[in-house]
Amino acid sequence: MTSEPFPPGFFDRADTGADDAFYRVPRIVTHIDDDAIAAVGALYEELGLYGDVLDLMSSWVSHFTVAPRHLTVLGMNAAELVRNPQASETVVHDLNADPRLPLDDASFDAAVCCVSVDYLVRPIEVFTDVARVVRPGGPFVCTFSNRCFPTKAIRGWLYSSDAQHGDIVAEYFRQAGAWHEPVIERLTPAGHFGDPLWAVWAYRR
Repeated sequence: MTSEPFPPGFFDRADTGADDAFYRVPRIVTHIDDDAIAAVGALYEELGLYGDVLDLMSSWVSHFTVAPRHLTVLGMNAAELVRNPQASETVVHDLNADPRLPLDDASFDAAVCCVSVDYLVRPIEVFTDVARVVRPGGPFVCTFSNRCFPTKAIRGWLYSSDAQHGDIVAEYFRQAGAWHEPVIERLTPAGHFGDPLWAVWAYRR
């Protein structure tokens, strides 16, 4: 697992404090607007994410139009996770402190990460371990906008353009080495006045 394509300091952040302290207070808000939320749900439905699904870096809401059969939500704040009405199971875990998921091998049909991939400081390790828990042929879907907590987002993300963000996430998949070639797609129209939304996804080899 290498970070060679990324220059020194790419994964640094302005706020180097512990993430569990930053996320200790529940934030019962949505981080993208209604159109972007609808675009996330439409993509999940298009890709057929109905079985055993892992929602990484999750919160009090997941954006499925129809809840999967069994949705495991993994995030930083227990109070937020237990309020998630679509969740079947909750897991409190800090991926920046430990990129290995506390989950069994090949236990999910799919994984998703909504508007949080920009906070990962060891993303290649995380993407590698997501491949461990996703069954062969299953997708890992990352969606993101241009909104974030800037002190917690990595510098490489903050200093990249919206279009380059897709390339960054696609390279995470490639460097992890366990995924087929990723797809990059803008889900909201170019002339859309609300929050823009992009997605990058790939299927487990």
